[in-house]
Amino acid sequence: MGEENFGLISIIMAAYNAEKTIGYAVESVLAQTYKDYELLVVNDCSADNTEAIVKSYAEKDSRVKLISNPENLGVSLTRLEGLKRARGEWIAILDSDDAWMPEKLEKQIALQNKSEADIVFTAVTYIDSDGKSLNWVLRVPKSVDYKKLLKQNIITNSSAITKKDLFEQHYAIGDEMHEDFALWLKILRDGYKAYAVNEPLTIYRVSTDSKSGNKLKSAVMNWKTYRYMKINLFLSAYYMFWYTINGILKYRNLK
Repeated sequence: MGEENFGLISIIMAAYNAEKTIGYAVESVLAQTYKDYELLVVNDCSADNTEAIVKSYAEKDSRVKLISNPENLGVSLTRLEGLKRARGEWIAILDSDDAWMPEKLEKQIALQNKSEADIVFTAVTYIDSDGKSLNWVLRVPKSVDYKKLLKQNIITNSSAITKKDLFEQHYAIGDEMHEDFALWLKILRDGYKAYAVNEPLTIYRVSTDSKSGNKLKSAVMNWKTYRYMKINLFLSAYYMFWYTINGILKYRNLK
């Protein structure tokens, strides 16, 4: 199956008070060299100009669709609203403060055609809250399995494309944990394959206000993810040790 036959990719973007960054994120989707996608932006009752900004893009490009929550739901339930409306056979998540390089989807499709992977993710480059490059790349291995992923979540949420049926079957809800990490773990635990394009095709914004940006909060959420996965206390502590070591090495590079 070639790129031209890959079909529709549904890109889900949860947005809450994202007026400062969402334009950058949406424009990185519109710049993709692979054109067969829909961008479902789910506005979670933003109090700023997020909705108006997305509307302006939707008026110019029919692939951009605005969904508005009637009440604030939090990120995991907000993404679920996008998933319910997704028409593609593949799902991609793009956070409203992250972005993609133009060849991101095209190169992932090429790898999926060769590997028949169920998840395809990429290496990541980083920017600070003002959009300045941090000049470091998170490199990724050719593939990752369940046990390796437990030691470090190297599948950055905004970098992955996933088969829709697997995304639906294994979807994890819970903003008190890393719900994306739980999703990847559940899929890989069932024996599915994750392969990576080791190129920095995803741009991740580091913000101390985000869930992952607060290191202590992120560590607590990581622990809760292990417990959600019903991993016993001894093994959870073992994997938290590796999470801590890998986290120190990662954030040392991001300083």
